[in-house]
Amino acid sequence: MLPIAAPPIRNGWIESSDGRITAVGEGPVDDAVDLGQVAMLPGLVNAHTHLELSFLRSRVPPASRFVDWVRTLLRVRGALTAADAAAIAPAAVAALAEARAAGTIAFGDVANTTVTIPLLGAAGVSARVFFELLGFNAPDPAAQVHAARVTLQAALATAPSGRVHGSLAPHAPYSVAPDLFAAIRRDLDSHPEAFTSVHLGESPEEVELLRTGTGPWRQLLGDLGVWTGAWSAPAVSPARYLEQLGFLGSSVAAVHGVHFTADDLDTLRAHDTAIVVCPRSNRHVGVGEPPVASFYDAGLRVAVGTDSLASVEDLNLFAELAEMRRLAPGIAARRILHSATAAGARVLGLDADHGTIQAGRRADVIAISIPRRLEDVEEYLLTGIAPEQVSWVPFDGDSLDSPSS
Repeated sequence: MLPIAAPPIRNGWIESSDGRITAVGEGPVDDAVDLGQVAMLPGLVNAHTHLELSFLRSRVPPASRFVDWVRTLLRVRGALTAADAAAIAPAAVAALAEARAAGTIAFGDVANTTVTIPLLGAAGVSARVFFELLGFNAPDPAAQVHAARVTLQAALATAPSGRVHGSLAPHAPYSVAPDLFAAIRRDLDSHPEAFTSVHLGESPEEVELLRTGTGPWRQLLGDLGVWTGAWSAPAVSPARYLEQLGFLGSSVAAVHGVHFTADDLDTLRAHDTAIVVCPRSNRHVGVGEPPVASFYDAGLRVAVGTDSLASVEDLNLFAELAEMRRLAPGIAARRILHSATAAGARVLGLDADHGTIQAGRRADVIAISIPRRLEDVEEYLLTGIAPEQVSWVPFDGDSLDSPSS
């Protein structure tokens, strides 16, 4: 058993009541359900995905430059048919089911609509929906944020399970005006669960725009008709820019960070801002590979996401962990597993329910079939676990393949 909050326990056991863990221990106990040769660990946390884009699976090919990939994405979304629109919700439901089958119980879902909120509520999972705002040339940021908050609260009322939460989130520095960043920050500060996320340091084109005000992103913004002469390049790096805007903090997750400098990492650490890595997606969209080891070495809180099915082949978080191991061979397996569990839960503000096996947490625990005489269980879990190796530990009468609800 890998409690995450404590060292591994051989021959571990878990006791639960009413869907919550009540005790954890080691050794034989009477009337226990023997799961056999498995590793038990908390259900995984996918800290960054876009479930509403699941219908775009295999429809946006890889690109060598991020802006080229974005142009293709915009073209595909701009050509949506009625059949495509009708497929959005069913595709999201199917993606959720696949992710659960691969051991994920909690999601950081970035959304431009509220379509996934009732779906998450019905799926028996936990989530924080980041209702994402864009507006590089925003005419009335305060009104835009107010309208978004009203829409979000109304949608959350349709998911009364208590497991789906919501926050407003800015998309990225190249798509959100400074005044809109400020309005979102004010909204977050006025709500007790002020967790948010932002795409940051993802591409060299983003860095170029912020440094010089030129480059492919400047061209795309002009082509889209949203460029404004009121914006001037801050001539700083991505993390420094958000620091200048007063947006960084312990409740913020910076997503991607492929093109962060050492100074960016120092800036994030100074504000206790977490980072969420999505290495398979980064390769697909042409931005390169994140310096995963540098994130750990810099002392950042590191969480893991898959990104969307528009840029990755599946939502199996174990596949993401295998990619992280490839990119950071010197980082201890235990730290990487922590990123996919406890760190992700904290990033989403769900750490009172998920991320560790300990009394008080939800009894959403997975069992991974493992070979006999395995010397290093933690390292094995970074080799690319397939869904057929994953089962949900049965509590309170649950079946072996279903999370407790």
